Amino acid sequence: MAKTAVKTVANLSTLKAKLIVFGVVALLFILFVFIVGVVQSIIGNDGNSGQEGEYVTLPPGTGQLNELVEGYRDEVEFYAKRHGVETHVDVLLAMMMQESGGFGNDPFQASESKCGVIGCITDPRESIDQGVKYYSQVLESANGDIKLTLQSYNFGGGFIDYVLKNGGSYTKDLAIDFSIMKYDELSHTGIYSCVHPEMIPLGACYGDVNYVDNVLRYYHSKSAEVIEGIQPDIAEGTEGQLKEILDEMYKYDGSEYVFGGDSPSTGFDCSGLMQWAFNKAGINLPRTAQQQYDATTKVTEDELQEGDLVFFTGTYNAGVPVTHVGIYIGDNKMYNSNSSGVVVTDLGDSYWASHIYGYGRVAQF
Repeated sequence: MAKTAVKTVANLSTLKAKLIVFGVVALLFILFVFIVGVVQSIIGNDGNSGQEGEYVTLPPGTGQLNELVEGYRDEVEFYAKRHGVETHVDVLLAMMMQESGGFGNDPFQASESKCGVIGCITDPRESIDQGVKYYSQVLESANGDIKLTLQSYNFGGGFIDYVLKNGGSYTKDLAIDFSIMKYDELSHTGIYSCVHPEMIPLGACYGDVNYVDNVLRYYHSKSAEVIEGIQPDIAEGTEGQLKEILDEMYKYDGSEYVFGGDSPSTGFDCSGLMQWAFNKAGINLPRTAQQQYDATTKVTEDELQEGDLVFFTGTYNAGVPVTHVGIYIGDNKMYNSNSSGVVVTDLGDSYWASHIYGYGRVAQF
């Protein structure tokens, strides 16, 4: 009887342990599903459903493709060639990054364009084929206007007709007006909701009026030459030596940051990019960020001009105060090589704003 009782207690203990393990596993699974859902909501879902992720204000070309999207580059190149848009590979990859971040079986979120419902595509290759094919069709209908093509990929083909009747070219204002019109028509369905708080007062809650900006933040020319008109020219409005400097830097837009790199063959770190480009314009700069700071004429933030250098401290343990440098390009932005690559960076970003050390002038451009 005692043995039976002991055995019963042991069985109960085993059962209790199993239940605890099962509960932990179930909790971890629920947590995983929740995290995936949050990630997908941030990245953005199908554009036509009006369920995009939260809009993040970033200048074009400042975002980077993740490894999942980069892993699809060869396949996107293949289908882009098949559908006659081989020069648009980098735009297409930027679209995939915005649509899904490369996650899931339909990374282009192309199901609706194929069969009118979400979820009919369950194979990534089919998604890429359909997404690229649909993009090429919309591009043709948009008469080659890439921004109109992108917004129409999100809104649907009706946006092209609307634009053609109202000036013929994409503008952000037309995107907002179209969104207001469609939301007014369809809000009674309950399908659409305003995911951008700033659009609530306007009622621009159909689709993503910021879709063009959201896509182009991930656009870097890598598989093909830069497509004119869809990426900002950091040298626009400049001339002489400053234009030479910025044109030279922009050749390496989107390149990876390489610690210690100081040439196109090695890649660039922050001060290596400055030294290389300034030297190309006939202006000698020393090698490190600290040395460059020491060599400049100091200016205040109010005196900052395009072509001045912006210096930072504490970005890593370098044993000297100045640890990072970028070139000011106006509009509170700099061009630099940092951990995100060679990109435009907003000086208002909380990280960079908290590490600013000072400003220096190399030359009066």
